Amino acid sequence: MAEEFARSRLAVGLMSGTSLDAVDAALVRLAGSSDKPRVRLVAFTSVRYSLGVRKRILHVASGEAIPAREISQLNFLLGELFAEAALRVCRKARISPHRLSVIGSHGQTVFHQGFATLEAGRKISSTLQIAEPAVIAERIRAPVVANFRTRDIASGGQGAPLVPLVDYLLFKDRSKGTVTLNLGGIANVTVIPAGAGPEEVLGFDTGPGNMVMDALARRFTHGRKDYDSGGRLAAQGKVLEERLSDALRFPFFREAPPKSAGREQFGDEFIKRYFFSGRKRESAQDLLRTANELTARTVAEALRNFVWPRASIGRLIVSGGGAHNRLLLKKISELMPELDVDLSDAFGIPVDAKEAIAFAILADRTLQGLPGNLPAVTGARRAAVLGSIHPR
Repeated sequence: MAEEFARSRLAVGLMSGTSLDAVDAALVRLAGSSDKPRVRLVAFTSVRYSLGVRKRILHVASGEAIPAREISQLNFLLGELFAEAALRVCRKARISPHRLSVIGSHGQTVFHQGFATLEAGRKISSTLQIAEPAVIAERIRAPVVANFRTRDIASGGQGAPLVPLVDYLLFKDRSKGTVTLNLGGIANVTVIPAGAGPEEVLGFDTGPGNMVMDALARRFTHGRKDYDSGGRLAAQGKVLEERLSDALRFPFFREAPPKSAGREQFGDEFIKRYFFSGRKRESAQDLLRTANELTARTVAEALRNFVWPRASIGRLIVSGGGAHNRLLLKKISELMPELDVDLSDAFGIPVDAKEAIAFAILADRTLQGLPGNLPAVTGARRAAVLGSIHPR
């Protein structure tokens, strides 16, 4: 193993998800073959957005009419912030950025519509991630791969989720069926049957991960806290069954995969409708507990409805910020007692760094001319090489 990593490639993955709270940067060493990569995390850092920047991103992602100038300026500003995150993780590891073989930048999603609508007589779906990759390439002087989702959409897919390919490469097992669960702003799963080939992998978004809980935490603390640490506040409340039942009827939950979601489905409008409609005043703790239950219940129901009939699964591997929410993990384990539940840390992939690591791996595949999507997951017509390359 040591000899293998002596010939490794250094790569950085940059990720900011639907929580809109920070840029995660993971510096990794990559070795091994394309179908069995070896990954070693060298350093990880998370650079938080300022309140002002976060408000600007939320405004652009709100669905309101936004001046082109604001989108353009924010795109270049985030490019600078993403570049700073890459430089910071290199400094943390005491590695010169010029040694990097590639940087994979997911960018910041401000719009995602995986389903097609009629536009000027044509069926169009689209996605937009900003954080100008040319700025990152210029500041770091390393090749940058970005705009991963767009080629999948051009190939008829939903553009997400893309991490399932990486999950398959890292966690496939000949004898045990596996589900990986990422609890970011949105919760998504990758289903890897025992001994599966890539065409047998299933992946999709199940619904809100931390998005609703985090929004409630910010509202109830007047912005002093971005999340309910460990689910402590929610643990003091009770589930509001009527609100939960109403929210569980949201059409997305009944849709069969492939499917993807974002702030468009589970942002402010969803929260207003299902958590603040009516005149009855309810406690912060009760609403947080209900949001916690909603995430756990929709994950469990998605697996029972769409996965159990198709595959025998024995273990659940959890990552993402929600993996720190002890109440949420406890509830998920209770709802699916037949599964062995572990954190991705147990497999050498820290829960907070996993998605950033994934985009380092995907960028490396792009440079090798290898596909980065799974058509069975996204609905694309073919496996495609993803992303646009910005040279050193």
